[in-house]
Amino acid sequence: MTALTDRTDDRWDDGLIARSRPRPADAGEEDAAEAGEEGDEALVRAVSGAGSDGGKSSAPPLSPEARALRQRLDALRQLVGLSRTRLDGKTLAEAGRVLDEAAARRGLSPQHTVVAIAGATGSGKSTLFNSLAGVQISETGLRRPTTAAPIACSWSDGAAGLLDRLEIPGRLRRRPRETSEAEMLRGMVLVDLPDLDSAVGAHRDHVDRVLALVDAVVWVVDPEKYADAVLHERYLRPLAGHAEVTFVVLNQVDRLPGEAADLVLDDLRRLLDEDGIALGEHGEPGATVLGLSALTGEGVGELRELLGQFTQEKGAATRRISADVDRAAVRLRPLYVADGRPGPEIGETARAEFEDRLAEAVGASAAGLAAERAWRRNAGKACGTPWLRLWRWYENRRAPRTLAGLAALAAIGGRGQTVAQAPVEEEVTARQRVEQAVRVVADEAVAGLPEPWAQAVREAAVRGADGLPEALDEIAVTVGGAVAVPNAKPPRPAWWPAAVLGQAAMTLLQVFGGLWLVGQIVGVLEPELMPPVLLMVAGIIGGPLVEWACSIAARGPARRYGQDAERRLRQAAAGCGRARVLEPVAAELLRYREVREQYATVAAGGSRLSTTRQ
Repeated sequence: MTALTDRTDDRWDDGLIARSRPRPADAGEEDAAEAGEEGDEALVRAVSGAGSDGGKSSAPPLSPEARALRQRLDALRQLVGLSRTRLDGKTLAEAGRVLDEAAARRGLSPQHTVVAIAGATGSGKSTLFNSLAGVQISETGLRRPTTAAPIACSWSDGAAGLLDRLEIPGRLRRRPRETSEAEMLRGMVLVDLPDLDSAVGAHRDHVDRVLALVDAVVWVVDPEKYADAVLHERYLRPLAGHAEVTFVVLNQVDRLPGEAADLVLDDLRRLLDEDGIALGEHGEPGATVLGLSALTGEGVGELRELLGQFTQEKGAATRRISADVDRAAVRLRPLYVADGRPGPEIGETARAEFEDRLAEAVGASAAGLAAERAWRRNAGKACGTPWLRLWRWYENRRAPRTLAGLAALAAIGGRGQTVAQAPVEEEVTARQRVEQAVRVVADEAVAGLPEPWAQAVREAAVRGADGLPEALDEIAVTVGGAVAVPNAKPPRPAWWPAAVLGQAAMTLLQVFGGLWLVGQIVGVLEPELMPPVLLMVAGIIGGPLVEWACSIAARGPARRYGQDAERRLRQAAAGCGRARVLEPVAAELLRYREVREQYATVAAGGSRLSTTRQ
């Protein structure tokens, strides 16, 4: 809308620094040269920040708001670091930009507040800029657009670093008129921007670039274009969370008759409220809205006073960065918060079901039953009658000679076409069970997770499931095979020797009674039939009774032995599943909980430090 004044006149002989003391007319050439050198030195100091820290200074004690902001920035930095391998770079670009800009701004002068004046064509930005500076720095006129690049005016030294960050060259840096009114604005750096609706694309680029870096913005609107869609949709609405560092001034109120200015201001407040911008009314934090006339000076003093108070607070940079963090947190929310769950985890029920499926896949229950049968079989061998054991030995000797025995031998050796097909089917079924177990536990773990983290958990589960069936097969062979081999002998309880002695006694009774009876038959002993018969009957009946009693007594130990074998196999399978699937999944969930906590820290304080309307 306006342009840099290239001409020089008698009032501002260098076009850069306002002087209230004119040069004496009778000054000689030497005095004029010295004055020119002094002016050049002052110009260099004003433009380059010489005699100051160049825009950097030692940091004063942090305010509570600044400490809270530092904590949020640290959390955002950790959040980005923990998320780099889970989210793409474009998603984290906004957060990275906020961190970079915050670090750049915090490294520069905290004693200065950078305020930009922005507005559409014909709104009177440059007129207001000149009025606040007390000197005509930006040229005003009817030609549109005239301001081709940002022009800065600094009320104190030491702002060179800030202006370098805004990429404002030295020829476009000015100083205001040194008056009593200028003293209240000490520390402020005012930037006049090109028109935000300029037809020249480079002008709009300047506006967008500078608006992303300044501490506060004064939006200048006029009665004709205060409801312009470009202003509200492209700038005010996206920056609604920056209400505390926003001033909206209705310029040219001198053109509105009667109460028309109040009506336009009320409508402007309505539009700002629809944009989501909180208004600083009734002592509440928010945007400042007022009407003024930069041409006549009406209301400019009030704006100068508000800007002076705003600058002296020295909290604009903190509030601006905090608002940027709020906006980044809102954009990142769908990536870290979903379904309102406090924090996902693998529940005990899901863990138990996963371990049950793995135990079923390795045949833990069948192995336990086999171990129980082996224990009872060995108990029967140890506690059975000698005659029954002799008969079983004879059957085992002659069994391979029969067709049934040969089939049984083939089954034990794993030979034969029928037996060879069953393990293949069982292996396929076991693999399907393992895959189903992994899929179910992964679905349980990702319930309520945002999609990027849910995908990471699924990928961890799939990686762990790769090779899990083979590992379970090895466990089934090493652990389960020990209890499935028919010749494996379980440990014997302490009462087995007594049972063996009892069977031996019963056998001796039978033998003694038989010999006694034979002796009577051959005439060696006196005939007395009842005692040897009773002894033989006692031995014949007592042997099976001892065996039956031992079988009853063996049920409990056999069951416990089978359960122990099943438990060992279940534990081995569960340990393999935990190491390969559950622990990687739990690690991903732990990482998500960490980033969720960091995100909660980033998002915290937004309602206190900013006025973003959710």
